[in-house]
Formats: sequence, C-alpha cells, structure tokens
Amino acid sequence: MSEENIFMFVPNLIGYARVVLALICFFLLPCCPWPAIFCYLLNVLLDEFDGHAARALNQSTKFGAMMDMLTDRCATMCLLVNLSLLYPAYTFLFQLSMCLDISSHWLHLHSSTIKGSVSHKSIDLSGNPILRIYYTSKPVLSVMCAGNELFFCLLYLLHHIEEPAGWLYALLLVCALIALAKAAISVVHLVTASQNMAALDTAERQSAKKQ
Repeated sequence: MSEENIFMFVPNLIGYARVVLALICFFLLPCCPWPAIFCYLLNVLLDEFDGHAARALNQSTKFGAMMDMLTDRCATMCLLVNLSLLYPAYTFLFQLSMCLDISSHWLHLHSSTIKGSVSHKSIDLSGNPILRIYYTSKPVLSVMCAGNELFFCLLYLLHHIEEPAGWLYALLLVCALIALAKAAISVVHLVTASQNMAALDTAERQSAKKQ
C-alpha cells in the first residue's frame, strides 16, 4: 500500500489557494480596495469549503489544521496593519486585537494538538461551556467569524467610499458588537488554553517524579 501524500489532500489544495488569495489581497490592499476585499472574502469563504472537504473525504490532518489557522490569523493581521495606517488614532486597539487573536489561537491549537486533537475546533465537550457552544454550534461559529471579518472589511471599505450609504454604518455597528463578543471569546480561549498547558505540565512533572 503506497504512502499517502498529505500535501496533495483536497483540503490542503484548497488551503494553498487560500494562501495565494491572501498574498494577492496583501499586495492590493494599499491601492485597490475592491479587488483586495474580493480576494479577502473569497479566502474567508474557502475556509468553509476546506473543512467540509476534510470531513467528507476523511482527510483531516494536523498540517491542514495548522495551515488553516495560520492563514486565517495572517490574513486578519495584515488587514489590521492596513487599518492601523488608515485609522492611526486607533492603532493601539488594532495592535491589541492582533496580539489577542494570534496568541489565543496559537496557544489553543498547540494545547489541543498536544492533547491529540486534529484541530483546535475539536475540543473536550466537558471543557469550558463558552468554547463548547462556540465550536459545536455551527450557526454561532459562522456568525461570529463572519461578523468579525466583515467588521474589519467594512472599516477598510468605508475609508475608501466617498459617500457611504447609511445602512453601511448600521451594519458596521452590528458587526462591531459581534467583533467585541469574539474578542471576549478569544480571552476565554487564552485563559482556557493556558490552563490546559499548565495541566499538561503538571501531569508531566508528576509522571517524571514517579519514575
């Protein structure tokens, strides 16, 4: 039986396409707002497809989960860098958002991987109730992620639209509330992942003492 080529799994091929779209978006952000946001949102949309493909084809991998998470985080971070240039008065808030987003997801994925989960979305259902709802309720997860990304996209686009329609500001407000809720969940992520890592350290130290 030939060895499987993890790098050629369908979900990972979709992941490579997402990386290319993200790079194109980064290049276009300073000069071409509409094509840039199109690439950004298409990248976000493909994030849904690679997950479905992984489950349907039984091709879930730790490599794919890591690439998926890193692509998400890098795309959001680079958009926030551009927002910091467009809205310098709010740079500190954008920096906080970047730090919280990256640190919480990285530590959560790392602790999940050590515990044997294929993805950071595979959590112990006996764990934190907020994260349990967040990861097991598809509508909640979709609304949170879409609302958060749309908030940053709207901030970017509103800077480039000369006379924005009033409904865009109303949508921005709704998305801002979702983004704040997602930031709060990221704090829970960080705390829970820190507790998981500490528990793993404690178990390893106790095991070492017994030996």
